Amino acid sequence: MTRTIRRAVIPAAGMGSRLLPLTKATPKEMLPVGDKPVIEHTVRELVASGITDITIVVSSGKTLIQDHFRPDPALVERLRGDGKQEYADAVEEVAELARLGHITYLDQHGPYGNGTPVLNAYRDARDEPSLVLWPDDVFVADVPRAQQLVSAYERTGHPVLALMPMEREESRRYGVPRVAEDLSDGLLRIDGLVEKPKPEDAPSAYAAIGGYVITPDIVDQLRAQTERWYTHRTGEIYLTDAINAHAADHPVYGQVIQGRWYDTGNPADYLVAQFASALAHPEYGPLLRRLAAHPETP
Repeated sequence: MTRTIRRAVIPAAGMGSRLLPLTKATPKEMLPVGDKPVIEHTVRELVASGITDITIVVSSGKTLIQDHFRPDPALVERLRGDGKQEYADAVEEVAELARLGHITYLDQHGPYGNGTPVLNAYRDARDEPSLVLWPDDVFVADVPRAQQLVSAYERTGHPVLALMPMEREESRRYGVPRVAEDLSDGLLRIDGLVEKPKPEDAPSAYAAIGGYVITPDIVDQLRAQTERWYTHRTGEIYLTDAINAHAADHPVYGQVIQGRWYDTGNPADYLVAQFASALAHPEYGPLLRRLAAHPETP
């Protein structure tokens, strides 16, 4: 019987080195996209998809994330006393978002790699499937990406990866799935991933992007990787390695996500996400379009 997905993990312990010096003092997860920090976009997506238990795995220097979602009654009272009801409502709404998602925080411990925070967060949920979303992705979609992944899991009962179509020339940037079967509606059965292949070696025209439904079997693979690491102290713990190992003799699926993906993890893509968000805004969009048409006008 397929378990209902109610939990999600957001790994937020990374340094954000590709965005230095911008991220020297400000966590990359707290950089704004539009009028919200990027991690808030991820939390909103999860809450809108029915997730009621969100674990954010952090490292030192990430207290701004907790501060952002923490209730602040004194600030709200001061804003209301000054007649700034709209601002007070916005502050309260973010705290309510954290309550609905029941956000908790864990410090990351263990070897380097994006599988470690997943293993950290899974200590109390071995029997449950969970979503894993990266905090530097923003998706704009009629149906949230998280809900699309949940629906694919409910259809299959097995691990699911978020996929997007790609130009083969971009294959060096992504993990590329080997597609075993097309099951319609964007659902693909896959038998593994090839990491950053040359375009001529790419096994499909899809890229694995931020977003997974993982099951306890995947966590068992992460645990085995970590045990080997403590024996040999080499390499890193990667979620895709665990998925590949599981896919060798178990079903794994990919869901082609309907929507637009913005990666904010490097300067160029972060700027694209910023401009796209501003252009979509009812007030700022027309202003930017006028500026683009008449750049000499102040």
